[in-house]
Amino acid sequence: MTKEQFLDSKVQVIEPAWGLRLVDPFELWRWRELFVALMLRDMSVRYKQTAIGIAWVVAQPLATVAIFSFLLGKIGNVPTGGLPYPLFAFTAMVPWQMFSRALLEGSISLANNRSLLTKVYFPRILLPAAAVFGGAADFPVTFAILLLMMLWFGFVPGWQIVLMPVLLLLALLTSLGVALWLSALNVLYRDVQIVLPFLVQIWLYLTPVLYPASVIPEQWRALYAMNPMVTVTESFRWAVLGGAVALDPAMLAVSTVTVFVVLLSGVVYFRSIERQMADRI
Repeated sequence: MTKEQFLDSKVQVIEPAWGLRLVDPFELWRWRELFVALMLRDMSVRYKQTAIGIAWVVAQPLATVAIFSFLLGKIGNVPTGGLPYPLFAFTAMVPWQMFSRALLEGSISLANNRSLLTKVYFPRILLPAAAVFGGAADFPVTFAILLLMMLWFGFVPGWQIVLMPVLLLLALLTSLGVALWLSALNVLYRDVQIVLPFLVQIWLYLTPVLYPASVIPEQWRALYAMNPMVTVTESFRWAVLGGAVALDPAMLAVSTVTVFVVLLSGVVYFRSIERQMADRI
């Protein structure tokens, strides 16, 4: 056997499929160890060489709630259903903080791993997925602060708390769907990572974190529910603090369908750009 024949027999070209084929679950399972390694790496380096480390996870939402407690709670008199405004706002800020962190990290994951992306083969979707699910690591810290606030104000979680994992999964799937779109777009157009913080800020104001969804006129609520984080934040507030059901079934259905539409379309678009990633990154 000649040298050329030997090399030809050892070279295997692996390429993503054409068309609208989705990810291969068996292939993802074979790369599960890399997914865990990427997720642990992202979690370990996030606050490396920072002065106060993970305390930033708590400082940002607390500062936001403190400012809006004065602007909306004291001056604006936003209706909270009898809840203290700081507790009302911070409860919804907990899943929002996890969502926004996961979205930001997932959307820039391909650009941040340029050298890895251009040198070895692995399912590219693992990068945004690991960044998104790694973003959930901050949740226990903010949730612990929420429990302390509930203790301070005299609130005890009810049976609805068992629904919390479902709502968190819904938030992470929303993050993943949008991150797949934005991470692929960021490969083609670097403007995405510049606009991203502004997009997240606007999304915050379009989500009932600092105000209740009840302030939205009834005729607009179905359209409003197309923002999946409406369901997550309002339902999370209800699951933790109790009270009346946050959303009617129609709004829950609209938000849930939107999540899976965004996720499915994100996977399709990501796969369509996958062939260009190594050349365009």
